[in-house]
Formats: sequence, C-alpha cells, structure tokens
Amino acid sequence: MSGKINRRSFVERTALAGTGVVISPLLAGAAGFFNSVDDTIRIALVGCGGRGTGAATQALSTKQNVKLVAMAEAFQDNLESSLANIINEVGKDKVDVPKDRQYVGFDAYKQAISHADVVILATPPGFRPIHFAEAIAQNKHVFMEKPVATDAPGVQKVLETAKMAKQKKLNVVVGLQRHYQTKYTKIMDLVHDGKIGDITSAQAYWNGAGVWVRPRKPGQTEMEYQMRNWYYFNWLCGDHITEQHIHNLDVINWAKQSYPVSAQGMGGRQVRTGKEYGEIYDHHYVEFTYADGSIMNSQCRHIKDCWNEVNEKLTGTKGTVDFGAGSVSGYNGKSIYQHNDKNDPNPYQVEHDMLFAAIANGEYKYDNAEYGAKSTMTSILGRMATYSGKMIKWDEAINSKMSIMPSKYDWNANPPVMPDEDGYYPIPMPGSTEVI
Repeated sequence: MSGKINRRSFVERTALAGTGVVISPLLAGAAGFFNSVDDTIRIALVGCGGRGTGAATQALSTKQNVKLVAMAEAFQDNLESSLANIINEVGKDKVDVPKDRQYVGFDAYKQAISHADVVILATPPGFRPIHFAEAIAQNKHVFMEKPVATDAPGVQKVLETAKMAKQKKLNVVVGLQRHYQTKYTKIMDLVHDGKIGDITSAQAYWNGAGVWVRPRKPGQTEMEYQMRNWYYFNWLCGDHITEQHIHNLDVINWAKQSYPVSAQGMGGRQVRTGKEYGEIYDHHYVEFTYADGSIMNSQCRHIKDCWNEVNEKLTGTKGTVDFGAGSVSGYNGKSIYQHNDKNDPNPYQVEHDMLFAAIANGEYKYDNAEYGAKSTMTSILGRMATYSGKMIKWDEAINSKMSIMPSKYDWNANPPVMPDEDGYYPIPMPGSTEVI
C-alpha cells in the first residue's frame, strides 16, 4: 500500500464511498493510510507537559511532511505553554492548532485523536491504557511514553489493545528509547550472539536526587492537586520504580529476552516523609528471579546527597557488560567491545525518525506495545513486592484485578487516595498492604 494518498486518490475513494463501496475500518487503519487530502502526516498531542512538548518537537523534526494539528491537555495553561514552546522550537509552518482544535479536560483526548494520523500520548501514565485504546479504536499510529500503565488491569488493557494494533497493522512505538540507542543496540547484539555466555545475574540502577514537587495552591480540589503533583500518586505515576526505573528493568528483560517469574524486596520512606511527597516510597530494592534461576538485583532511590547511578550491568558465564560505560569484557581481562558514543544520534529523535519514516513509506514495522506493557508490569511487580514485603509471582501479579484508578474522572471527584485531616496520605506498609 502506498504511504501517501494524494488529492486525486482521495477524490476517487470518496467517489467510491458515495456509490456504496466503502473501505473497511481495518484497511483504513492500515500502515500508511492517511485521511488527509495531501501528503501531510497529521499529529495530535495528548498530554502537553514537558515530555509531551519534547516528543512533539522531535516528531516535528523528522524528515517527513508532518504537522501538529490538535492538542489535548487537562490544564489550559499547560496547553498554551506547550504550544508556544513547540512553535519556538520548530516554527509556525509545522503547527496548525487553532483554538477549536485545542481541547481541555478529561475527555479532550477523544476529540484531538480524531483529527490525526499519528497520536503522541504523553500524559501521566495512569491514563495511558484508555488513551491508547481510543487511538487504536480510531485507527491511528501511536507514539506513547513509558510506562504504559500503573496497575495490572491497565497492563492487561494495553496488551489487549496491542493485539488490535497488530491486527490493524498500526505502528506503535513506546518511549523506551534505549531500544533506539546505538550503544545499547550494538551491545545487545553481542549479548544475544553469546559473547558473554549465559547471563547469570544482572544489576539495574536508577539512584538519584528525585524530581520536581508542585506545592498545593489555594482553591484546588483534591483531584486538581493530585493531577498537578502527579509524580507522587500511584494511580497517576506508579511510583518512581515504575515511572523512571522501568528503563533499566526493560534493558535487563531485553538482554534476557524474557520476564521475571517472581520478585521479593524492600523499600520505604526514610527521608522524603513530607505530605508533599504523596504516597510513594523514596527507595526500593528488589530481587527479580527469571525462569532459568538467574537474578536481577534492582535498586532505585530518590534521596539527595547520596551515591547516584543510572545504569545496567550483566554478568555472564564468559564475561560482563557495563551498558553505561559501553563496555563488554571477557574474564581473561581482554576487552570484547568498547563503544564510543561521541557521534551517536539522539535516541529520543531516532525513535520518531524511524516511526515517521515507516508511516510515510506505508510500512508496518513497529509493535513496541507488548514489550512496553510487560516491562511496565515488571516494574509494577517490583512495587508489589516492596509494598507488601512478600514474594510475588508474575502470573498472580499480571492477572490481578486490583485497580488503583479512580471510579470517576471529574475535578470534584475524590481520587483513589485521600489525605487525612493533617494533609498526609496513607503510606504502603510491608506486612499489611494488599497488592494482589
């Protein structure tokens, strides 16, 4: 199928429809089918925060004939700021988002998606399952940020939608950008070729000082406050083991070409104990076990003035890998490979370059949703282990029906977790918190 539909072919298709001959929804959603009357690939941005603004800018920086035509956001000020920043980065020629295609509110995503060929999903991750489902239902190609859910039912929904995306041949790229990073792809090829032998253990780290805090403002409802300060509430963020550490966990899964069968660990709030930090932990340590008995030791921390590390390491029967250093070494002391990433392209840009090239060429090449969902589930499995203090099995975790999402999306509705009279939120307690 041609990756482009010009005005003549559009008119011919329209004429066919007028005679009672219609194109099936599956064909209309197939890779490379655009609904526009020219060669323009139309983009809708859903979620106009910093990451959404960055992703849209990268999409508009590809070589294809692309244009941002619609935006959706919970907050008007975020949308306006994002729009201004995008125009400043890429210029006005690639942006056509008039007021009547600027949608605000919980249902804004449905309207924005309807205008596009490709949808960028970059809201807080708790919304990802329903937004992804809507995009695929409307036959759109998708770029969605990681993680793709915050609980097991959300992961289940994404996996179901992923099957439909495959059936419709819709490209889906997930923002686990290490899969598009030269250093990682080259080293992973060596790992899968057996250069370090069988992987017996792995280490994954995301230890840092933490991220922003957005103070409560007078007049905010509880729903608005949590939406503004979304990083600290599990229904929106999933805790930092899910929101950030997923990158490192995903790399180990990629290396193993499998997913853990169980996890046990520990965590808590030792330093960040203020009410502004919502309900999440400031540290997690998890021991993940794979089916072959190999172990991934995982640690992530949000505490200032400590040792920091964001990296992944592998130990095999023939050698080791340090992804951060770009090195593959044998036990004989000799270097197997040393990567120099000085001239490597930006992987955040590469993932968009590859996605939009495939769409423009009418190719179905990317179905990242399944591994994105299962690596998301790996992080949720780890959170279940640290919150409960129990050994949690993969099968029982991924099949859990315990939802942490709100029953209603409304500015005056109560979120799933509410503060006490002093403004503090209930904190998960190992030994008593139920997670399955």
